[in-house]
Amino acid sequence: MRLVAVQEEDFDAGALLARLGGEGTGGVASFTGIVRQVAGGGLKALRLEHYPGMTEKALERLADEAQTRWELTGCIIIHRVGRLEPGQNIVFAAAASAHRGDALAATAYLIDQLKTRAPFWKAEDMADGATHWVEAREADDETAAAWGQVPEDR
Repeated sequence: MRLVAVQEEDFDAGALLARLGGEGTGGVASFTGIVRQVAGGGLKALRLEHYPGMTEKALERLADEAQTRWELTGCIIIHRVGRLEPGQNIVFAAAASAHRGDALAATAYLIDQLKTRAPFWKAEDMADGATHWVEAREADDETAAAWGQVPEDR
């Protein structure tokens, strides 16, 4: 089972996880990202923009890479776009495998790579009326780079 989507509507993590079970699956791992309130409580909303077509291809490439690195029975990547308020779901990444190690590693890989390689632009709309574009963080780049190159063959 594989699902990759970029969407405005919310997702149901429980329903998505239920889709990853099945023959050969011994473990499912997942990560659900939630819009967090910035220190001081001034965030009104996070706006996510993307380039349709290009973004979906980038997410498909990440799913391909995870399935090349680990023996997966399923993989899901859902990323929301549009206006999201603190507490709302923003991203879901999950992997299923016969063994927990592959499921856990693939899920960690997906979320680490999403932070740096998925073409999204984020703006914070603050309660005082200001808007700040979110800059890339060096720590996220270092975490993603630590995974190394994707092997050509298994």
